[in-house]
Amino acid sequence: MHIGRYLSSLSLIAIVAAWTIPAYAQDAATQKDATEATRAANDALRSQLPFDDTSDFDDAKRGLVAPLPTEMIQGQGGNAIWNPQQYSFITEGAETPATVNPSLWRQSQLINISGLFEVTEGLYQVRNFDLSNMTIIEGAEGITIVDPLISAETAKAALDLYRKHRGDKPVKAVIYTHSHVDHYGGVRGIVDEADVTSGAVKIYAPEGFLEAAVAENVMAGTAMSRRASYMYGNLLKADPKGQVGAGLGTTTSAGTVTLIPPTNIVTETGQKETIDGLTYEFLMAPGSEAPSEMLWYIEGKKAIQTSEDATHTLHNTYSLRGAKIREPLPWSKYLNQALTMWGDEAEIIFAQHHWPTWGNDNVKELLSKQRDLYRYINDQTLHMVNQGMTMREIAEAFKLPDSLAKFWANRGYYGSVYHDVAATYVLYLGWFDGNPSTLHELPPAEASKKYVEFMGGADAVLEKARKSYEQGEYRWVAQVANHVVFADPNNQDAKNLTADALEQLGYQAESGPWRNFYLTGAKELREGVAELPTPNTASPDTVRAMSLDLFFDYLGVRLNSEKAGDTKLTFNFDFGEKDGKYLLQLENGVLNNTAGTQADNADATITLTRDSLNGIVLGDTTLEKAVADGSVKVTGDNAKLGQLVSMLDNFEFWFNIVTP
Repeated sequence: MHIGRYLSSLSLIAIVAAWTIPAYAQDAATQKDATEATRAANDALRSQLPFDDTSDFDDAKRGLVAPLPTEMIQGQGGNAIWNPQQYSFITEGAETPATVNPSLWRQSQLINISGLFEVTEGLYQVRNFDLSNMTIIEGAEGITIVDPLISAETAKAALDLYRKHRGDKPVKAVIYTHSHVDHYGGVRGIVDEADVTSGAVKIYAPEGFLEAAVAENVMAGTAMSRRASYMYGNLLKADPKGQVGAGLGTTTSAGTVTLIPPTNIVTETGQKETIDGLTYEFLMAPGSEAPSEMLWYIEGKKAIQTSEDATHTLHNTYSLRGAKIREPLPWSKYLNQALTMWGDEAEIIFAQHHWPTWGNDNVKELLSKQRDLYRYINDQTLHMVNQGMTMREIAEAFKLPDSLAKFWANRGYYGSVYHDVAATYVLYLGWFDGNPSTLHELPPAEASKKYVEFMGGADAVLEKARKSYEQGEYRWVAQVANHVVFADPNNQDAKNLTADALEQLGYQAESGPWRNFYLTGAKELREGVAELPTPNTASPDTVRAMSLDLFFDYLGVRLNSEKAGDTKLTFNFDFGEKDGKYLLQLENGVLNNTAGTQADNADATITLTRDSLNGIVLGDTTLEKAVADGSVKVTGDNAKLGQLVSMLDNFEFWFNIVTP
């Protein structure tokens, strides 16, 4: 039985694997310059926005203590983890390249202002050592670290930079603001778990943090990870024709993802905690930007920490990598609550991306404009829904009022109005637009063949599409030429024309993820899918944090129902007194699990500890070896267990996206 290799395929379930795929250079000969239509579109946007307002640049540079070190951060094997100079071509005052949306270029210039900054007395941030910020708060006896980045290596480098300029203060506490990997993954770079176990270091997190941190990317983890390779531009070279940032930050580090479970859970709005001599008042914001998230106010600093609920961008209410839709209405209400609780007193907003905001009037403006942004998206989408408009019609017609649209912090650098509005439609009404003609459409490849046939064949379609390209109709070219690609994926002329159109759309995109999706799609159409090495993101910390319920549920996702057929199998799993017993039943092509029970007529009973299971999942051992050394005991029919394992599929990471 090769059960170990099947179980260890969980290496794609944790976090977002593609966030840390190293970028590689695209063949410059295949890339095009910006067309006149793209130049005109970008110039038009430039004339609509207040580029003469440079206050964000003043704020982004305010309080600089020291720039980032310029040396590459490397792993033990010499692998590149973070290059502080990767975006050195993006500098303040540099002319906007014709191949970059001028608003996105401005945002990238701001994000690229890097270093250790003093936000206010005793409150510091290290910015642009990863996708997120690491905040360091000085207390009575030491420091509290907020959100230790993605990787242990970048988090350590950030702490080293702080200590170089502020002294070797001990870490007394860590706070995870929410359940996304860029806000906890580097924790072992700043604290030793032994200090957490002893109580010397406390780790605070919002209710539901651990479950959300592990579970969000498990069930659809492979697909999310593959799509994230598009969203974050990991496959693109950083240059004016490639990746210029993600809108939320520059890019993601490629180091060691870690996780230490929290010791202290925040459960209620209004809850106050004294952390290293400072009083924190918390506001729970579950289901806003993350399933588990919280904001807070530090009374002694007059500072609001807004996590990712109020930053300098319209955020995602739906992530293009794929995720459950986030609700804009509660998001808006959380910001209104923050304004009500702390707006009269606060002098600072700091978040875990971008730069802070200073001054009470500015604090209230940011909170109110972001509050109204998400409320407007919710309410006006529903307003148009109730006028009988469909998802695409609403997203196309939707327009923010100038008071919101021309406020820099509301621009769509990470989210976009279009895809947030479309997601809000789906949130309330689902995917069906009510027109029965769209209820049971043909799948893409089959429909595309008929479209191309109806339109006179591939050559006729491409001839007309080239004329549309010359007229700057890139959205239509991408849409119609894509039918030729899906009708005949070997038609390189169709793929090249689609790539050309996507490229120009990327050059025009204000959203970093939109740009990255367009340009990565163009690259793969021209060059094919390159199967690069992917890191094993199922770190020991993540696997240990998985509940057994989640583990067995994921096995059910991997079950090939055709292989299972009418097979009936029953297994008892006994993890001992600490982790309990589970009944696993295969029937009707599904794999059910029930905690706390056993079957008298089970085909086999597997007795093991959770540590033994973790070792098999992580590839430290195999089931065969574990059985041989006695750490796993199997009674009953071994062959039946092997039969079940043979029905579990492994998911291939590099599936096609822009071709069938």
